[in-house]
Amino acid sequence: MLLEDSLRGVEVVRSIEGPLVDVGSGGGVPGIPLAVSLPERQVTLLEANGRKCDFLREWAPPNATVVQGRAEEQETDRFGVAVAKALAPPPVAAEWCLPLVRPGGAAVLWVGPTADLARVARVAQQLGGEPGEKADGLLVVRKVEPTPAGFPRRPGIARKRPLV
Repeated sequence: MLLEDSLRGVEVVRSIEGPLVDVGSGGGVPGIPLAVSLPERQVTLLEANGRKCDFLREWAPPNATVVQGRAEEQETDRFGVAVAKALAPPPVAAEWCLPLVRPGGAAVLWVGPTADLARVARVAQQLGGEPGEKADGLLVVRKVEPTPAGFPRRPGIARKRPLV
């Protein structure tokens, strides 16, 4: 089930140019299945937990690099696409993912039926993005402008005081 769910994003990710980052990779989904399905793409598996990073290093395909760290500590406007599955509520996941994406790219979030799309749209607009398009449980939030000054906020702030 995890594999099939991860692979729903292949065509969407394929349509967006540039390197890919899986934010909060955890056990490797959706990052590892996407990396295997898109061997021509450079994939970064970003995870804060050291033990999870050890696991990811063991199973990562050749086109994937494991980076231990938090989204808020990474270089902004760098990746073509950022993906996140089960990372945080969609508005928080958008705040962590969108700054990593360069203009012209997108954040792809696996979301459930109760996701507050209006709130994600407001967060996206504050971060240089535009309202997302939802299809098949995926929310695609396009980045149209560079990340504004002041973002990303310090580690932990997005979860404690989400943008509204």
